[in-house]
Amino acid sequence: MRQKPVAPELYTKEYFETACEGYDEFLSTEGQQLSRRLKAAFALASVETGMRVLDVGCGRGEILLHCARLGAEVLGIDYAPAALEITQNLLSQATPDELHRIGVAQADAKHLPFPDSYFDRVLMFDVVEHLHPWELHQAMLEVRRVLKPNGSFIIHTAPNIWYDRYAYPIVRFVRRMMGQGAKYPKNPRAFLVDHNQDVHVNEQSWWSLQQALDKAGFKGKVWLDSPPQHRQEVVVLAALRWVLFRVPPMRWFFEREVFAVAQAKGN
Repeated sequence: MRQKPVAPELYTKEYFETACEGYDEFLSTEGQQLSRRLKAAFALASVETGMRVLDVGCGRGEILLHCARLGAEVLGIDYAPAALEITQNLLSQATPDELHRIGVAQADAKHLPFPDSYFDRVLMFDVVEHLHPWELHQAMLEVRRVLKPNGSFIIHTAPNIWYDRYAYPIVRFVRRMMGQGAKYPKNPRAFLVDHNQDVHVNEQSWWSLQQALDKAGFKGKVWLDSPPQHRQEVVVLAALRWVLFRVPPMRWFFEREVFAVAQAKGN
């Protein structure tokens, strides 16, 4: 039996302002500056003048604006009305030339309203974890359909599910022993953002995302990374952190974010 999709009404304006990382940068720079997460993912896309780009789950719309400023034609879709409202407000700041290169529509990632082989780049940033496995597979098939031969599919998703399942309990235990347990709830999905308990339905490991891409007819590279820590710790803890985040197999469990760049097989 297929799981019911997450209701679009759960993605409120408050969600995009509080639960989605990067809102402070978005607010203070009026969308001119990308957050660390979006900047890292967007750099992988190598968007150039004249390209046609699709942003699946465009959220607040920052990526659309940045694509247009690079001279690309960009289309953004989201199935949450609140996302489209925030995006349209952001785009009111765009120049006429930029607006000419941007399109926005309410649509489902499982049914992309575009012709075959239409886009040079398809971006899916922080969307994968919100789609049940059957939805993700259908969405990836749609991405493959609309992607041009030799086009690239770029993904960012977080958290790494192996971190939540295996590393987080260890981290929580250590932090509780250090008197910081109040900041580390039992359910890792409630860490920092309570709302993720309702909308994160399919978190990935590097292995599961690789398998999902392969099943949908993609080949490419999947890897792990983490936000900068910038912690001031004693030497022993700093050394332990270095090992956990740098040395396999430990890093497979402690790195927090999953990235992928893929192309359709046969290209």
